[in-house]
Amino acid sequence: MEANIVAENIINGNTKKIDTPLVPSVVFTLPNLASVGLNEEEAKKRYKNIIINYKSASDWYNAKRINTKAYAYKILMNKRTNEIVGAHLLGPQAAETINLFAMAMSKKMTANDIKGLVFTYPSWCNDIKDML
Repeated sequence: MEANIVAENIINGNTKKIDTPLVPSVVFTLPNLASVGLNEEEAKKRYKNIIINYKSASDWYNAKRINTKAYAYKILMNKRTNEIVGAHLLGPQAAETINLFAMAMSKKMTANDIKGLVFTYPSWCNDIKDML
């Protein structure tokens, strides 16, 4: 893919850009540490106003039902558009949950779009709505 774009740009001038997808990253420890998108510093530089939702979720039902204290999140949103620009998770199912954030971000879903969805309960993915 990249080679075709480079060849096209050499022949026709810089007419094409590489559209790289968001790539989530995970540290597969117990608990998982997962991230996608911008960190807080990058978000503050790129956007004029951001919303930062940051909290320990160790008192939420999913954490209590498996008796874990390590469950937290930081979600960064563009205040003007309400789109998620970064998601950072610590928890037992963070490696799976971060994929939904990556999908929502790549499809430019707003926090309200996600809150309007129905997820199974009690599932870790259902907690996303309370993180926004």
